[in-house]
Amino acid sequence: MPENRARKHHQDRVAETLRLEIGTMIDGELSDPRIANCYVSEVSLNPGAKSARVYVAVDSAVKDIVQAEKDTIAGLEAAKGYIRYELKERMGVRHVPDLAFLADRSGRFQARIEELMDRSRKRNKFPVEPSLPESEPEPQSSQVAELADLPPAK
Repeated sequence: MPENRARKHHQDRVAETLRLEIGTMIDGELSDPRIANCYVSEVSLNPGAKSARVYVAVDSAVKDIVQAEKDTIAGLEAAKGYIRYELKERMGVRHVPDLAFLADRSGRFQARIEELMDRSRKRNKFPVEPSLPESEPEPQSSQVAELADLPPAK
């Protein structure tokens, strides 16, 4: 069992290093005009560490986000050889996993689900957070003593 935990820890460290290094390359070194403003959201290695899936999220401020995702993935696929070479030099390893670039659409899906939930709440007139009926606060012991000393109301 300990060997599996150590292997998983090693894979997590390698995946995090790949995410940081590829993100740095996208930000500064790759000058392909097809690559839009994006970031690496996740890198997942297969168990043998022979291949890795690199999930890239494109900035949502782009007008046609679907086309921007396709162009960005095509640009990254074209630069795959350079990226692998640079990773090998920077990480100092013998083997760099084969990279597969994929568009990360989870943020867009999450935003769409939130939008639909808001519409449903408005249609059904349910508040976002149900509020409890407000009651008068319990009188404190000093207030109870003051009320006991008062003469009866006429």
